[in-house]
Amino acid sequence: MNPVATAATGAAGKRAAFRAGLASGRIQRLPGAFNPLVAALIQELGFEGVYVSGAVLSAELALPDIGLTTLTEVTERGRQIARVTDLPVLIDADTGFGEPMNAARTVSLLEDAGLAGCHLEDQVNPKRCGHLDGKAVVPVAEMVRRVRAAVSARRDPNFVVCARTDARGTEGLAAAIDRAKAYADAGADLIFTEALADAAEFAKFRASVDIPLLANMTEFGKSALLPAAELESLG
Repeated sequence: MNPVATAATGAAGKRAAFRAGLASGRIQRLPGAFNPLVAALIQELGFEGVYVSGAVLSAELALPDIGLTTLTEVTERGRQIARVTDLPVLIDADTGFGEPMNAARTVSLLEDAGLAGCHLEDQVNPKRCGHLDGKAVVPVAEMVRRVRAAVSARRDPNFVVCARTDARGTEGLAAAIDRAKAYADAGADLIFTEALADAAEFAKFRASVDIPLLANMTEFGKSALLPAAELESLG
């Protein structure tokens, strides 16, 4: 790492690398970083990308993960992390911080900050951690508007818009799959399959959805912790 701690790769290059990774047929491992130092270590250890978790950012600010962080706080932390790593950085943008128009502005600011992509979820605003009980999701049509607004706001077509569905815990697996298909049709590049129970559920999701899937492996969550090799074999 150079003494100024600035990435040698520009944002456009990192976004292109993220796109290429998603299309490669190989699993992309994005460990979570809550600050620039951790992101630098992730690169040094040879991973394919960096993830900025909303839950971890909330925890570092001594806040519960219930939608209390602001767009300004999330964007600035994302900028700090993206600045120091040559890896693509995917950031948690909660529900887009408001209505579809807010989701569009969120994408613009995150793109300006050098991020490679973000994920938006279909929970009501304010949201709850995806592995907590008591969640509620918006109607499909509302989330479709959220996704379309986000996609239309990006200027770099390689900026990845990931749509997360929390419907598994509230409406069941079949409904979550139907939602994922609708979000893909709305222009999402990647689907975040939050809080699936086990490998069998990931396999059902994979068989039903054509675009890449994100699996959230987090301690103390509702999903079984599956090794990267097993997730890759599931597709």
